[in-house]
Amino acid sequence: MSRNNALLKGMRDGIPIGLGYFAVSFSLGIMAKKGGLTALEGFIASFFTRASAGEYGVYSLVALGASYIEVFIMCLITNARYLLMSTALSQKFDPSTSLFKRILVGCCVTDEIFGISIGFPGYLDPTYTYGAALVSSPMWAAGTACGIIAGTVLPVRAVSALSVALYGMFLAIIVPPSKRNKAVMIAVLCSFALSFICSYAPLVSSLSAGTRTIILTIVISAAAALIKPHVPEDEEKEASHD
Repeated sequence: MSRNNALLKGMRDGIPIGLGYFAVSFSLGIMAKKGGLTALEGFIASFFTRASAGEYGVYSLVALGASYIEVFIMCLITNARYLLMSTALSQKFDPSTSLFKRILVGCCVTDEIFGISIGFPGYLDPTYTYGAALVSSPMWAAGTACGIIAGTVLPVRAVSALSVALYGMFLAIIVPPSKRNKAVMIAVLCSFALSFICSYAPLVSSLSAGTRTIILTIVISAAAALIKPHVPEDEEKEASHD
């Protein structure tokens, strides 16, 4: 696939993600307005953050008059899962991919963009991820700005209802690979079950959602890698020929 085709494909796949982002970030904009942010400030903050839980926590702290260091720590903790996602994506690059391109892809990572990027066939073409971020990131930022402008005119419940589309995108990301690979399907089902259990289990339930996600991601992915290690397609073909 040429770079232009990869870019266009990424932009196409980024459209539904962007639409879901707009709905979710709109409600974040209402929260940002309570924190005293202007539409421009909200747009810039969302464009460079793109994390619903992280931004919600940050805007809550801003509304309380928290210090910069408190805001920084909040952002770092709630978005720590992206470190794991970026590490996983680093295994998808062609060895010749430059460090700059790898870092730029890391800056584009969100839950949904990670999902479509990790599912890219073969080596990940960085321009595919760039294309998806090029469309979805401005829509996330624009949603926040529009939410700030709208203020409390629209009911928060009505805006939150639009975010159901985001869960549909998650399903669209995980269902196809689950159908092709039983190991992936089992890992996905285990993640659902353990996530539900951990949200009510003693001790673990007291942790933040982001921390639970990080722990479950490490445990489930490590177990899956040990039980059913991934075999590159080239090695599978060679084994079948032998």
